[in-house]
Amino acid sequence: MSSSVSHIITSVLSGLTATVTAALGGIALTVVLALAAGLALRSPSRVVRGISRVYVEIFRGTSEVVQLFWLYFVLPVLVGFQLVPMFAGILVLGLNHGAYGAEIVRGAVNSVPRAQFEGAVALNLTPVQRMRRVILPQAFAEMLPPFNNLFIQLLKSTALLSFIAVPEMARQGELLRPVFGAELGWIYGTELVLYLVLALLITGGMRLLERFAARRLGRAPAKMTAIAGGV
Repeated sequence: MSSSVSHIITSVLSGLTATVTAALGGIALTVVLALAAGLALRSPSRVVRGISRVYVEIFRGTSEVVQLFWLYFVLPVLVGFQLVPMFAGILVLGLNHGAYGAEIVRGAVNSVPRAQFEGAVALNLTPVQRMRRVILPQAFAEMLPPFNNLFIQLLKSTALLSFIAVPEMARQGELLRPVFGAELGWIYGTELVLYLVLALLITGGMRLLERFAARRLGRAPAKMTAIAGGV
């Protein structure tokens, strides 16, 4: 391996920590916002539903790049306060993907059979107890596959943080391009492999959560169900 290729791989790898930090921070914020907004969309209060719907439609219906620029470049002009690039990036990742996640949560809760709600009411459970003990455990299992896709999309969106000088993998690769123009295959090939590895790690973790959720509900894993159906 030539010294230039070794330098390219090392340089791109130097952005791995920032990429993972942004992804994990964005995922954590996405989960919190998705649960809060998703449950708020089912609130009996029209005001609460309205506020949640406005949030979902604004962040789901506008460009993530424009949101990033507004938060990092426009907001300081309006309020005189500059956000740290990494924090601004995580905030936009969480707000944007949390809006999509809210619809996942709402749909998962709505997919729980009506009989489960009625049974919880018959047991004289409070609304909070019904949601925590009966509805959410079942809805949680339904949320996991779409959340897997959402988290992978969020991971890929961390490349947008290069626009505000966060030293993640995509930015580190772009800094190499003017010097190593003849080695673009190595620059972008390294980035492709690293993003793929991170996406596979997310998928592996989510699959484990899916099996855990299925066991808690007494469901057979998907693979075993398919085998049983074939028999």
